[in-house]
Amino acid sequence: MTKRLQLIAAAVGLAALAAPAFADSYPSRPITLVVPFPAGGPVDTTSRIVADKMKDALGQTVIVENVGGAAGGLAAARVARAAPDGYTIMTGIWGTHVANSAIYKLPYDVKDDFTPIALVSVNPLLIVSSKKTPATNLKELIAWLKANPGKATQGTSGVGSVGHVGGVFFEKMTGVKYNYVPYRGLAPAMQDLAAGNIDLMFDTPATSLPHVKAGTIRAYAVTAKKRLESAPDIPTVDEAGLPGLYISTWTAFFGPKGMDKEVVAKLEAAAKKALADPDVKKRLANVGQDVYPPEEQSAAYLAKFQDEELKKWTPIIKDANIKVE
Repeated sequence: MTKRLQLIAAAVGLAALAAPAFADSYPSRPITLVVPFPAGGPVDTTSRIVADKMKDALGQTVIVENVGGAAGGLAAARVARAAPDGYTIMTGIWGTHVANSAIYKLPYDVKDDFTPIALVSVNPLLIVSSKKTPATNLKELIAWLKANPGKATQGTSGVGSVGHVGGVFFEKMTGVKYNYVPYRGLAPAMQDLAAGNIDLMFDTPATSLPHVKAGTIRAYAVTAKKRLESAPDIPTVDEAGLPGLYISTWTAFFGPKGMDKEVVAKLEAAAKKALADPDVKKRLANVGQDVYPPEEQSAAYLAKFQDEELKKWTPIIKDANIKVE
């Protein structure tokens, strides 16, 4: 064997030894969890609840860092470029890791440039309307919209938001047509809905339920297969007469592509342990988040789940020509 080949063989051998050694010692310092939105919102709150408990299993602090901007794109770009050593990961959501790929020109691939780690929580939407809307149930709402094509208005938290895309899906399934009114967030949209200035919304339970319970707006259905524990009297879309209209936001943990499998396994196990804690579940429920079943929290399941979400929503978004320059 030539000296050159001996050096190459030695280098390969050292690399093979280094990978397991690194995985065995991981983590040896705090981990940064990048959250793609400002502090105080539901994604930030969810991330902090889970991250705080993950430290028990990891033996290291998980530091939450908020990097807002570009609908989560700035945070995603940063993590996509980070070293795949497990010390920089992010909270991804339906927007950052599904919808954005169809709406924006991104400097990264939402699937190929990330490593799935764990699926954390899900938050279905509510179909709600102003009390001025004459319909008292979902079938009546669809009939009223069909009888008044192009006249009704749906409020959204912005172009390409889950509520906006959910409305497009609703139009596609029912054949109704109406207009969208984008707002700078859910709060001003909900204010106008309660005042009767717009007709309907596809909204998060955390924003809608206080108004539903106060009697200022009307709820027709939850866009999921099961009813909300926090509002068991609101039927599912299946029960209300529009089966299959499933629309949910979700949160998950991703890292840069190329992460060591054993490092991913440690992060996945820490997330699962945190999500199994009764206090964590209760705190997440208080902000409208349901924890996925243990068998659906894994990195492997998240990869499959993201594939399915991309296949479902990408054509819906592109067919509706939803774009943000």
